[in-house]
Amino acid sequence: MLARDARLLEMLAPVVESMGFVFWGLELVAQGRHALLRVYIDHADGITVDNCADVSRQIGSVLDVEDPISQDYTLEVSSPGMDRPLFTMDQYTQSVGEMIELRLRMPFDGRRKFKGRLQGIEEQDLVLLVDDHEYLLPVELIEKAHIVPNFDN
Repeated sequence: MLARDARLLEMLAPVVESMGFVFWGLELVAQGRHALLRVYIDHADGITVDNCADVSRQIGSVLDVEDPISQDYTLEVSSPGMDRPLFTMDQYTQSVGEMIELRLRMPFDGRRKFKGRLQGIEEQDLVLLVDDHEYLLPVELIEKAHIVPNFDN
């Protein structure tokens, strides 16, 4: 995790959690001179648009005071949804057995993109089954990962 993201996490997670929600994760995406700060929240009863608006107001106030992002940005608060992004080892552990798609920061075994069933976790590596081949992928190499929703059930 980048130092900037760690600082945002440290600043925003307590605000979200004090409101009774789970802080799922965040993404800060640069888009030229502008950026998008996307904060994911979750709750056992689901997330409503009003929940997102309430959390957005609280987070926006903290960001206005602390001013941790030097460029112009848009704040977006969202549910992780069915194709939820994965940020932490706990989230990977909870997702064992699920189909996931991920992109690595650098090639591993000649490729950066993988899609397969998450078989388990071994120390700091994911065990991913892709087309009958098991890969042991270091978590620190993962740039982005998310659940692949299953609509067959």
